[in-house]
Amino acid sequence: MQIKSNVLDRQFFMYQQEYEAAALRVLRSGWYVLGNEVRQFEQEFAAYTGRKYCVGLNSGLDALIMSVRALGIGSGDEVIVQANTYIATVLGITENGATPVFVEPDEFFNIDADKIEAAITQRTKAIMVVHLYGQASNMKRIVEVAQKHNLPIIEDCAQSHGACFNGKMTGTFGISGCFSFYPTKNLGAFGDAGAIVTDDEKFADEIRIMRNYGSKVRYYNEIEGLNSRLDELQAALLRVKLSHLDELNSERKKLAQVYDKGIKNDKIKLTAIRKGADSIYHQYVVLCEKREEFQAFLEKYGIQTQIHYPVPPHLAECYKHLGHKKGEFPITEAYADAVVSLPIYTGMTNEEQEYVIEKANEF
Repeated sequence: MQIKSNVLDRQFFMYQQEYEAAALRVLRSGWYVLGNEVRQFEQEFAAYTGRKYCVGLNSGLDALIMSVRALGIGSGDEVIVQANTYIATVLGITENGATPVFVEPDEFFNIDADKIEAAITQRTKAIMVVHLYGQASNMKRIVEVAQKHNLPIIEDCAQSHGACFNGKMTGTFGISGCFSFYPTKNLGAFGDAGAIVTDDEKFADEIRIMRNYGSKVRYYNEIEGLNSRLDELQAALLRVKLSHLDELNSERKKLAQVYDKGIKNDKIKLTAIRKGADSIYHQYVVLCEKREEFQAFLEKYGIQTQIHYPVPPHLAECYKHLGHKKGEFPITEAYADAVVSLPIYTGMTNEEQEYVIEKANEF
């Protein structure tokens, strides 16, 4: 049996008629950028998250970059961020000339909230939180620290569409919730797409101006902006998927429960879920000290796995100038050497999952 780490077309076929109808509606409309579909999606996604405003953008990375920029953060400023995140999170900081200040993760792969305060300096201008692999971070403690030091929170929700902490959805704790709709995401488009959600009207207006060359009125440019617009086609397709997101997330949670109950191998450590936190299992991540052997063993039986992520940002070639050394963040580096993502996707069959479990237990 051949099992890929991710399969995207099964959820398309589940709602094929709805997707095709939405695409044709856009194609026949004659309006393809910043039209009614984007407005409708922004209203619907804001309502889904419980925020007042949503601004559709070209990508999740742009959402991060523009959120940092809208807060006036730049050269000489620092932003606190967890050390074991994907590079895009950190790029959101450095693309504005600011410096990332890394903090180690906790046992749930998210930022260790109890270590944030020690990283705060006079130059700290924000805390960037990542809800990694789909599990909500410890937002109660993070909000306490942020309020104590009067720091805004930017949430990287690229992997947590619909995940909650104490019943409150990720993306609603900070000034800005930044979402990616890359095709592999739980709320994935059929190309690049992203958005920010916020309750701050002024902040939302600035992002809207920034995404469209810095202009509110065409050809009258108020600020130096970007071209980062969610297009009509992706917005229409996202509206379809959003209407099914809760059921899609529920399916992934059930798949994760099957893995949790089925995998019984002392060489494989399963991921814990924090009390009060929710996970939508964008990835199903385990730890294995003999990772290369484990991956090779599964590959021999046709099972594809992935590593999220093998190189921590502080050790990335592009950030050599920051001066970080191997061993500086031992928890992050230990995770990078041991994390493995097992196959999980919409439409995964019982037979496929039981096969993965069987082989994982044989290792």
